[in-house]
Amino acid sequence: MSTWHTPTERADAYVLGLMDEHDRRVMDNELESDPVLARAVGEARDRFIELDLVGPTATVSADLWSRIEAKLGTAGKREIAGPHPAAANDNRLVRWRAIAMSAVAASVLLVAALGYTTMTRLEPQVVAILMNAEGEPVVMIEDFGNDTAKVVPLIDLAVADDRSLQLWTLPSADTGPVSLGVLDGWETATVSGPDLPRPAEEQLYEITVEPFGGSPTGKPTGPIVGKGFAKAPRP
Repeated sequence: MSTWHTPTERADAYVLGLMDEHDRRVMDNELESDPVLARAVGEARDRFIELDLVGPTATVSADLWSRIEAKLGTAGKREIAGPHPAAANDNRLVRWRAIAMSAVAASVLLVAALGYTTMTRLEPQVVAILMNAEGEPVVMIEDFGNDTAKVVPLIDLAVADDRSLQLWTLPSADTGPVSLGVLDGWETATVSGPDLPRPAEEQLYEITVEPFGGSPTGKPTGPIVGKGFAKAPRP
């Protein structure tokens, strides 16, 4: 039975790989129709992506559990002592071993994330979830208001080799669409420019498919991949 209840808790467990196979399959299915959950997963990936950059991957030593069991051997014997022998299919040790390993992994990652991101991560001024024509969330945009914005894809998308994806925003009807940059590919990326528009709530963002290298007119010309309005994160 799953121990994760809120979208944020489930998203963190999903991104950190703490779900079992059944829960992950359920989550995969829900992500196709639940924009709130999809956004939570995008935010979780964004929170934890820095962990991949702070150090090399480490593996747990092969004798870790034997050493833990040796330390806990006395307590374990007291727990199962009694007139009746333990059942042959008693899986308490296996179950608690898995739970403990998950807890250790989650604790290490969360502590590192809190310490690292608190020191280095800027908070976005606005966030926009861009939806496709079917109403599915396809990408999250974080605009930091310092001439940088972050693009976090939420689905897989293939683009022809002779086409480019371009990010736009609409600060006002008078200004018209303004390009925030041409994306190198469909992956998490940061776009920047010397004079990006200041972000505001209800500001429109969209991504279009353009000729290779970007729109030749300086305005959107191709099909819209996704669009949505910005909201400021609440404290």
